[in-house]
Amino acid sequence: MKRVFHSLLFWVLIAILLGIACSFFLPVPLARVFATYNSLFGNFLNFFVPVLIFALITPAIAGLGRGAGKWLALTTDIAYISTILAGFLAYTVARGLYPRLLPRSEVAGAKDIAAGQLQPYFTIEMPAPVDVMTSLLLAFCMGVAMTAVNANRLYHLLTEFQDVVMKVITSFVIPLLPPFIFGMFLDLGMNGNLAQVLVSFGEVLLISVVLTVIYLLFQYLVAGSITHKNPFTALGHMLPAYAMALGTSSSAATIPVTYRCALTNGVDKNVAGFTIPLCATIHLAGSMTKITLYAFAVVWMTGLQVSPAQAVGFILMLGITMVAAPGVPGGAIMAATGLLTSMLGFNDSAIALMIAAYIAVDSFGTAANVTGDGAIALVMDRLARGRINVSNEDEINNALRGRGTSIDRDAVVSSSPLPRE
Repeated sequence: MKRVFHSLLFWVLIAILLGIACSFFLPVPLARVFATYNSLFGNFLNFFVPVLIFALITPAIAGLGRGAGKWLALTTDIAYISTILAGFLAYTVARGLYPRLLPRSEVAGAKDIAAGQLQPYFTIEMPAPVDVMTSLLLAFCMGVAMTAVNANRLYHLLTEFQDVVMKVITSFVIPLLPPFIFGMFLDLGMNGNLAQVLVSFGEVLLISVVLTVIYLLFQYLVAGSITHKNPFTALGHMLPAYAMALGTSSSAATIPVTYRCALTNGVDKNVAGFTIPLCATIHLAGSMTKITLYAFAVVWMTGLQVSPAQAVGFILMLGITMVAAPGVPGGAIMAATGLLTSMLGFNDSAIALMIAAYIAVDSFGTAANVTGDGAIALVMDRLARGRINVSNEDEINNALRGRGTSIDRDAVVSSSPLPRE
């Protein structure tokens, strides 16, 4: 029970239910207090997101370049390709289904999501030090350049800066999300859009779960064709990892189970010991599917104009962001907020809706992530069996430093379901 009370999902669900309930009776003057909070918190997010992106992506890219040579690079490339393919599949499904699934009669009313009735009592401008795209490009350029030069002191400085930013996320931003989501659902209820948004997002939730299963089948069909193994048998062997991730909503906590499932599929222990912990932090195909589906649902419902070219750019950049996403609950969607605002034009209310929707189905995305890791392990086993030795854990941990995950060989090979504390 104590674990439930400390769960972000629990408090987000409470915030949603309270926001819905309070929208029926809360007087407007009191509701404007929460609108003021949302305005201040939203402005802080706009200020903080460019800093977050730079702090996460720069050492992540630099660390991957300093890791275990070509096999690390190859695993990262496969994980990135798998992630963006999931995004493109989700975007294709959204373009095909949303015009029929979300009737245009709902679109006109849903445009008020961007405005709402409640106005804050006051607002404080918090200008960002740089815009999101500048931060992203600077982080990418610096991270790549640091892999080519001996920048140990700068790398350690940036990893410490990353630790500071992660502390802000875990101790300040994440705890303040439930009131932010409460205010958003309160606003939706008071401006009359609540029912249509809940119905529409419930349908999108069902699509996201089905689509992640379909994409897992695709991943194992590809892996099976490369390794000449039965894809359905291999996927069946990964079901314990899927179930574990559903219960924990944590790729890192599921590593030992994912590792044992990979061994059951015949993956070499050294390949599995290298690939599974690495993919737990950089392979987020399930998370990409959810974010893309919900993002373009909001785009459709609010009438935002996003061209196919913009969508392609968004998915490619989101794939990079997913590689660098922090390993904390809600970390992937927090890392994606900058792209949602800068590339798709989301406002604070749309961001709050995205955060609530993402966290509500977080476990399904995590389960898809870790199960897909098994497919990548099969491919890497075909390419690198006998050529990877994980005895030098420092090489891989160097790539994962600051990400909330590292390789503890004793924990990985343990028969216990969770890593040792």
